[in-house]
Amino acid sequence: MTRRSKIILLATTIACAGLALGAARARDVPKVATGFIADILCSETFVSGFDVRRNLAETTDAMPGTGLLTWAMDFQVDRVRKDVTVTLFGIGRSHAVYREGLGCTLDHGADIADVVLPPDDKQPALLPEIAGPSIVPPQSPELSAALDRAFTEPAQPPHRRTRAIVVMKSGRIIAERYADGVGPETPLLGFSMTKSVISALIGVLVRQGKLKLDGPAPVAAWQDQNDPRHAITVDQLLRHTAGLALGSSLQASLGSAFEPVNRMKFTEDDMAAYAASIPLATAPGTVWNYHDGNTIMLAHLIRNAAGGNPADALRFARRELFAPLGMRRVTLQLDGAGTIEGSSGMLAPARDWARFGQLYLNDGVAGGRRILPEGWVNYSASATPNAWVGIGAGFWTNQGDSFGATLRIKHGWPRDAFFAKGTIGQYTIIIPSERLVIVRLGRSPNGPPPEADGVFDLVRDVIAATREKGKIAGVN
Repeated sequence: MTRRSKIILLATTIACAGLALGAARARDVPKVATGFIADILCSETFVSGFDVRRNLAETTDAMPGTGLLTWAMDFQVDRVRKDVTVTLFGIGRSHAVYREGLGCTLDHGADIADVVLPPDDKQPALLPEIAGPSIVPPQSPELSAALDRAFTEPAQPPHRRTRAIVVMKSGRIIAERYADGVGPETPLLGFSMTKSVISALIGVLVRQGKLKLDGPAPVAAWQDQNDPRHAITVDQLLRHTAGLALGSSLQASLGSAFEPVNRMKFTEDDMAAYAASIPLATAPGTVWNYHDGNTIMLAHLIRNAAGGNPADALRFARRELFAPLGMRRVTLQLDGAGTIEGSSGMLAPARDWARFGQLYLNDGVAGGRRILPEGWVNYSASATPNAWVGIGAGFWTNQGDSFGATLRIKHGWPRDAFFAKGTIGQYTIIIPSERLVIVRLGRSPNGPPPEADGVFDLVRDVIAATREKGKIAGVN
């Protein structure tokens, strides 16, 4: 296809979107597309340290249809200023800036909130150490074969592109492996696994009595009792049943650029203010609809409950969750207003994602100290009615009879497995009956087929390997 033909195709795509969805939403598409790319390139260049071109190619390859736009993009990475600019034929331009310890923020032209990173108070970890400094090789031939399979590319696309796997049994790593350029200390973008971390922080606030699951969520824009959004609860935000008319965040593809939730993420300085301004599409609590706006509102509630300032929220997250678990290399990215980008913006090494999973395997307790409220883990994994993919309150779950839970069980996952999940191949899987935490990160399409990322096989292989051995390196 010639360049002229591609330009015509691009223009036609946006014009058709304008007819189908309205001109205003179609105008957002170039900005959404460039914002998504700028945000990822910035964070994974300056936080993760990845090669820009390879990372762009692997990310867009995992997202069907994005080639219709990304071929027309130009990007500039300034390693002195530490920023990234992405343009699309002059009809879309996005600029992401890196700040030490804060990751990257999209700059839409307004002043980005000035945030002073709170100092590390050197709080000791309560969770016992999960491994020494060296990479832990698989502790059995069966585990080695499981990781070999997970890192091997299929003979035909879609590509798997596994970047990191960590397997823990009873609180100790028994196998880990990393792709070239990745190691135990490399911060990796969790995408929507961030939602599960936000759920945990909400749990801490519930334990402290600063938030309640039921009753109206304390959002200033919804406090008028005549406003139907006044009825929205924290539980409904966690379960994606709040009813806000923001579209869906389930797909990672070109089509998702047209969803209003992505206007919130990639064109707005204050994501929470935008989400709070959106009317209802359905009555609160009546319909399940997964989108990032729900979790952005939860991040807004965390900020307010922690003290109201961005530094307060970051200090709270570190003091109450990350430090007790020994998660020392977490980066929580912010929007332009200084609110944690709680839908998809956290980076952490695979080992830190595993430490987070271990908290849930330990029923919310670390080193004898209760981090999460009693019963919170069971609540998080309890099925949300009509959530066809199988989702609880901040985690995906195999509880209930949803299509997703049934499919995973058919592929060999235990009924009690639940997990944090990020788009294009990010997982932190907790299996209480097997005392396992399995972390997998990479760049794989969401499907079809559903087994494209190899995680069905990985879970089944690891369970078989650890059951066969019974005892691995002293782990009972």
